[in-house]
Amino acid sequence: MRIAVLSRNPSLYSTRRLMEAINQAGHEGLIVDHSICDLVIEQDGPSIIYKGKTLENIDAIIPRIGASVTFYGTAVVRQFELMGTFSAVNSQAIVRSRDKLRSLQILSSAGLGMPKTAFTNFSKGGEKQIIEHVGGAPLIIKLLEGTQGLGVVLAETKKAGQSVIEAFNGLKARVIIQEFIKEAKGADIRAFVVNGKVVGAMKRQGAEGEFRSNLHRGGRATLIKLSRAEKSAALGAAKAMGLEIAGVDMLQSSRGPLILEVNSSPGLEGIEKATGVDVAMAIVEYIESNANKVKRTRKIEQ
Repeated sequence: MRIAVLSRNPSLYSTRRLMEAINQAGHEGLIVDHSICDLVIEQDGPSIIYKGKTLENIDAIIPRIGASVTFYGTAVVRQFELMGTFSAVNSQAIVRSRDKLRSLQILSSAGLGMPKTAFTNFSKGGEKQIIEHVGGAPLIIKLLEGTQGLGVVLAETKKAGQSVIEAFNGLKARVIIQEFIKEAKGADIRAFVVNGKVVGAMKRQGAEGEFRSNLHRGGRATLIKLSRAEKSAALGAAKAMGLEIAGVDMLQSSRGPLILEVNSSPGLEGIEKATGVDVAMAIVEYIESNANKVKRTRKIEQ
């Protein structure tokens, strides 16, 4: 097969590992920078121009779409899908996962555990009320567009929470308010799901004095064996979001696993180094078992 990795940076660990796995499995791999693709839409059907040439005979794509280019990146993925190319991650699932509020609404409707969350169309003086919705202080305030721990604030007191919310509101920045899970102790779990299976899991512990566990913020990762409830929560979250490849982040709490986020372009470096699992090859094997089947289905539909 001819498999394209949609990535803006060929030197990234995840991009390199996917290319290695593709070639190791005997397929032809290529890296396509989705940000410089031109999409042509006409009566003869959709096509993609890349570096002056029409992209043809690509059997499957692995989207690695950064949050800053979600709109254009998903448009490129959708164009490939319309051309009959198998995508390891569905374009609409990427869109859903990038909207924190929408994601939580979907997870809630699926009956999955999560920190109590509130969202409002802020009016003057409404800060106290929304803080009470999540049980008071301490509380977490998150920008809807934040990534890798950026735009996440821990407010230790109600007064601090009100001040932060007022500041974000003054900047017209949309935020969600969440309860603080004290017993998590600055740690979370990342479960990596591929094709309906948890292929690896790690526990991420925040740096000293840091409540955020993101590896980009200095956190450290260690191998963890998931409980039955944690594995079920991870698989349920990925399924609810329509993602066959997902990084599911959750907290360990006194009332069971609580889903924080479902990532549609999870990095491979942390999970592979913490677990020793060849996650890149698991992704390639998923494509091998599904690309031809989907292509046949699309032909019948047409």
